[in-house]
Amino acid sequence: MKHVKCSGTPYEIGHQHGQTAKTEVHGSIAFYEAFFKERTNLSWPQVRDVSRAFLPFLDSTYPEYVEEMKGVADGAGTDLDSIVALNVRTEIAYGMLSDGCTALTWKTSDQSFIAQNWDWRIEQTPNIISLAIQQPSKPTINMMTEGGIIGKIGLNSAGVGVTLNAIAAPGVAYNKLPVHLALRTVLNSTSREEATKALRKTGVAAAGHITIADAATGAVGFECTASDIVEMPMDQNGTCTHSNHLVKQHKVQENGILTDSPFRLDRIQELIRGTEKPTLQNLTEMLKDEKNYPAAICRAVGEKSSIQSLFSIVMDLKHGVARVKIGRPTEDGEVFELKP
Repeated sequence: MKHVKCSGTPYEIGHQHGQTAKTEVHGSIAFYEAFFKERTNLSWPQVRDVSRAFLPFLDSTYPEYVEEMKGVADGAGTDLDSIVALNVRTEIAYGMLSDGCTALTWKTSDQSFIAQNWDWRIEQTPNIISLAIQQPSKPTINMMTEGGIIGKIGLNSAGVGVTLNAIAAPGVAYNKLPVHLALRTVLNSTSREEATKALRKTGVAAAGHITIADAATGAVGFECTASDIVEMPMDQNGTCTHSNHLVKQHKVQENGILTDSPFRLDRIQELIRGTEKPTLQNLTEMLKDEKNYPAAICRAVGEKSSIQSLFSIVMDLKHGVARVKIGRPTEDGEVFELKP
């Protein structure tokens, strides 16, 4: 696993990211060029044209993200449009991505955990990086991401954590915050309340479920489409769970889900009910669950899909530490801590 540490101005942070992870950034571009062609029939020049449509909103509302993406592009020796395309990958596919992720949070009187298996095509494995960011007047961030993408799954020094579940629902809004930059906005925040306020204000540009949690107040789920956000509070036991389908009513309808998504959501809830209290070890064991293999919480490549669990992450927000396991949780793979 390549660990990339960045600090300074937005441009400097991006340049360090792009320069240190140049191989992974170009690997991500190659992967998504093939992926978009397969799923949307868009060539890479067409993808870059679509990504450009987000720049007016980002330039006016989040110019620091544009500066950071310029830095990534210059550091990696590529063009800005290609880096923007990576960061709006969910939107470019118009909600047609089929990531299969299972996420959970659990807040008790003295603990706050957030955890996820990130399931994606196995071909993207070499381009995953651990990205640490120190920036003035904002929390320090540790995230697991794909080379070139400046916002994803992780936690910060203020005890805020975030996870993402992809959802297949149509629509894209060029005047709202792209999903991966919404994740970065959460990680730039000092509390759950600050993060939720920011996303309510801007909206989210495409479908997805974003779980936002902090050490003090626990979690809330933002089930998003390009048209609306429906908030999902913790249940009476302090838990919040999601997989890859719309649980609530929205202005748009899904255009297809992973058929195993409802099963995985029911299964993680069943595992929580059978567990007395959350611990790092308990949540790690839940992410190893293989019921309904290969389309399980711990997903494996099957005959019809190259998607599997590429990493798992369990974040202890009270103590400000995350345990990351590379590869399927049940198999051998690198294990390390993130501690912003």
